[in-house]
Amino acid sequence: MVASKAAKARDPGLDVRIPKESCTDAKCPFHGHLKVRGYTMEGVVVSNKMQGTVVVQRTLLHYVPKYERYEKRKRRYLAHAPPCLKVAEGRRVRIAETRPLAKNVSFVVVENLGEGPLAIPEEEPR
Repeated sequence: MVASKAAKARDPGLDVRIPKESCTDAKCPFHGHLKVRGYTMEGVVVSNKMQGTVVVQRTLLHYVPKYERYEKRKRRYLAHAPPCLKVAEGRRVRIAETRPLAKNVSFVVVENLGEGPLAIPEEEPR
């Protein structure tokens, strides 16, 4: 009888849910050897067309004192997406900082938070 070895998930040290599925990705913070550090933030996946990488966008409101109003600013981050999390376009995710994985990739997706809005709704034209 051959016993199959299930990959044991390790705790990355964050307050996130550990995925039920396992993967063989070496850059997975749960089933591989990747350590997370530094910032964690939430955003929305706007593109998942690259292999193993997603584009996560954050939309922030910045106060402009001169006009006493807020302006919308957005920032995009490239993040590695482990196959065990199955992130799709339009999903809210939590990403965490890690060592540089590629030229522009220094974040990894650590939690899939479900459906979310793509951006703050635009104002209607007057």
